[in-house]
Amino acid sequence: MPVITPAAAGGDNVVAFLDTLAWSEIGEKMLKDPASDNGYKLLVGSLPGKLLTFNDYSRHPNQLISLPKLGIKSSAAGRYQFLSSTWRQIVKVYGFKGRFIPEAQDLAAIKLLKECGALPLIQAGKISDAIRKAAPIWASLPGAGYGQREHELVSLLEIYASEKPTNVQTDGEELLAHYCDCGGALA
Repeated sequence: MPVITPAAAGGDNVVAFLDTLAWSEIGEKMLKDPASDNGYKLLVGSLPGKLLTFNDYSRHPNQLISLPKLGIKSSAAGRYQFLSSTWRQIVKVYGFKGRFIPEAQDLAAIKLLKECGALPLIQAGKISDAIRKAAPIWASLPGAGYGQREHELVSLLEIYASEKPTNVQTDGEELLAHYCDCGGALA
């Protein structure tokens, strides 16, 4: 669960989407590992049972980690796997104090969702469309195109549905999209 409240995040849909995004970037097992602090302390390259973490929330850890299977190096860190360059830009543009505390990570993810046009879609319950808009930012989303593991849309919609409070409504278009993504067809 994000530490930000639904009221501060912009609604229950946003909190559920943040959980979905964290699941996509990190995975359920690592999110549940107490050493990860719900993912907020994770470095890229972590694996279940072999977590790479940082201990200082005063700033982005800015550790360049080699990922030989992908042939890249990355500085991604935290619950939403922010690159150090992305974090520096967020700090500059939004006047964050630079601390990499959980609340700031949640707010930064929301700022990026707003920038890419996904936030109003999330608030309206148009999750498939929001995922498509956010894909260029997060490598684990379908269609991101970074050559890394991308989750299927249907899996993300299932995670979102499991994270969303039962009283939050999704519009009919979203239900139809979910039906079609699962292989359903209209007559």
